[in-house]
Amino acid sequence: TTRPETMFGDTAVAVHPDDERYRKFIGAKIDLPLTNRRIEVIADAQVDPEFGSGCVKVTPAHDFNDHQIGLRHRLDVINIFNEDASLNDSVPADYRGLDRFAARARVVGELRQLGLLEREQPHLHSLPYGDRSHSVLEPFLTDQWFVKTRPLAAAAIAAVSDGRIRFVPHNWTKVYLDWMHNIEDWCISRQIWWGHRIPAWYDTGGKVYVGEDEQQVRKAHRLADDVVLVRDEDVLDTWFSSALWPFSTLDWPQNSGALQTFYPTSVLVTGFDIIFFWAARMIMMGLKFTGKVPFREVYIHGLVRDAQGQKMSKSKGNVLDPIDLIDGIGAQELVEKHTRSLMQPDMKQRVAETTRQNFPDGIEDFGTDALRFTFIAMASTGRDIRFDVKRIEGYRNFCNKLWNAARFTAMLCKQVPAATAPTLADRWIQSRLDRLIEEAQRHLAAYRFDLLAGAIYQFVWHDLCDWYLELVKLRQAGLKTLVEVLETALRLLHPVIPYISEEIWQTLRPLHACSEQWLQQRPWPQADPSRRDDGALQTMARLQSFTGTIRQLRAEAGIAPGADIALLLKQWSDGDKSLFADHGATIAALARISGVQWLADDQQEPLSVTGIVEGTKVLIPLGDLIDVNAESERLNKEIARLKTLLGKLNTTLASDGFASKAPQPVIEKKRTQMRELSARVERYNEQLAALKAAGTKH
Repeated sequence: TTRPETMFGDTAVAVHPDDERYRKFIGAKIDLPLTNRRIEVIADAQVDPEFGSGCVKVTPAHDFNDHQIGLRHRLDVINIFNEDASLNDSVPADYRGLDRFAARARVVGELRQLGLLEREQPHLHSLPYGDRSHSVLEPFLTDQWFVKTRPLAAAAIAAVSDGRIRFVPHNWTKVYLDWMHNIEDWCISRQIWWGHRIPAWYDTGGKVYVGEDEQQVRKAHRLADDVVLVRDEDVLDTWFSSALWPFSTLDWPQNSGALQTFYPTSVLVTGFDIIFFWAARMIMMGLKFTGKVPFREVYIHGLVRDAQGQKMSKSKGNVLDPIDLIDGIGAQELVEKHTRSLMQPDMKQRVAETTRQNFPDGIEDFGTDALRFTFIAMASTGRDIRFDVKRIEGYRNFCNKLWNAARFTAMLCKQVPAATAPTLADRWIQSRLDRLIEEAQRHLAAYRFDLLAGAIYQFVWHDLCDWYLELVKLRQAGLKTLVEVLETALRLLHPVIPYISEEIWQTLRPLHACSEQWLQQRPWPQADPSRRDDGALQTMARLQSFTGTIRQLRAEAGIAPGADIALLLKQWSDGDKSLFADHGATIAALARISGVQWLADDQQEPLSVTGIVEGTKVLIPLGDLIDVNAESERLNKEIARLKTLLGKLNTTLASDGFASKAPQPVIEKKRTQMRELSARVERYNEQLAALKAAGTKH
């Protein structure tokens, strides 16, 4: 044993029924040292014959496993502890009142003196500790109130098995069913100050009466007024009270209109760690008291952990209060907040140090919507979130970008803009928006809030702000489309960032004739395939490719942003000719090019930086735009860097462990990266060769 002091509560010694060493002793009575009691040797399959002596002392009152053995064999249960973990009057007189650890030392010493100690050896095992007191917790048998759960669980299992309740993601269904099939009776009483009092009363003889209140108890049991009743001091388990929530908040049991209207609800959103504690118990209680399931679907999200993946805990000092992230908090104020409720000096010091390390400058204010967007964007179904404050910065930038886009729109439109003939940009943005609406509806239906947030982010940041707004600036037209697209985007964003979207919409409402006063009153956007223009999507995609490639080449060559450049195209197609004929001015304005020259396939190329757009070779003549030596040095460094990355990728792909264990999409992604890096190295080598040739000629 690791707990010699509990020997006073032993009521049997257990051996495995198939252990040949002890089979002949099963049923025998043996002396329990230091007491005047005899206990029986019993056989139980729970005993591990390979561990220690193969014999286990059984203390049903102070060990969970021993308690189960005691129930199976109907053993006596002897509680030897007081509430402060000192020994009570059930032990020999010399030990009464001793602390458990002092008693442990005395028991071992006395056994040693009597020659009854076989041996002592170190043993590493798990111990439960109090999270505040840091004291070792002792199993302690007490009188409690229980709910018999098997009948309740049967109905709750059926409700999920037959599809009346669905878990999202589906894999949590198995976890739920496993728990419910192995359910035990539920201890519902708690010895704490706050909660719903147990509805039980005791008379002076200890007889218990249960009822809604004392008056009802007296009436039901015909107790005279002079019969003294004392109410049980325990309160109900929090989860028992919470299990009643779906219907108890709706004027139950009156079966009123509220209960008829709002019960059952549609969706329960909760964490996987309380599926059994809360969701399962709400299902059991709902079916028991209303005959209906409390909700149709259960959406399971992950837990929010700190940046290192640890569960947030006040005792660790890694807890983040959402209010602090929204409003900001100073470093010293944050330390004081984290340590305010801690009593132990060593814990206070540890938490203070951790807080200072994690937040040396405190936490800046990010705003409510940026925090909401962050959590929604990270909410992959069922997966824990490793939360780092730095993640909020990107979504705060998004909120700022949206705000600036709205200000720009309001500045352009002093009144409701008139409709104009739709341009390529108008048809393209409307097509992209319609696809977004369809995608958003699909993600919402699947509870993929992370994909919803990502899709809206990409549309607003890249399609709307980076491209469409720039095109609107160029031609000062399409303002009606701009207002409509922005207003629709705000409706899609409203569940994610309700405060900023509502504030912006109030400024845009005069520009968009509608009767609703608030954005939340506007209808949810509906996809309309008739708004889509596949031709506009294809043309705009090619325009973006040319513009993006030219911008990239300018950046790689170190050409000043304001410098106008000539553009050469080689291996071009008729489609390229048409694109530049119709939209060359737009490309020229976006990419800052002064003109386009169409080269024949066999025509000599000047010293240039080059790129490829779907087979068309894009060249920017360098001429006097760059320093040949400096550019050569830069290209050599970039080629060396890319080759290092290629070497690492090649090592990873060649690894037997990676090839056998990594999912195929991950492997394919690595191969794609290798191909892209190899193509860049090849292109840079071509540029380097051209630079060397130019330098030789010079």
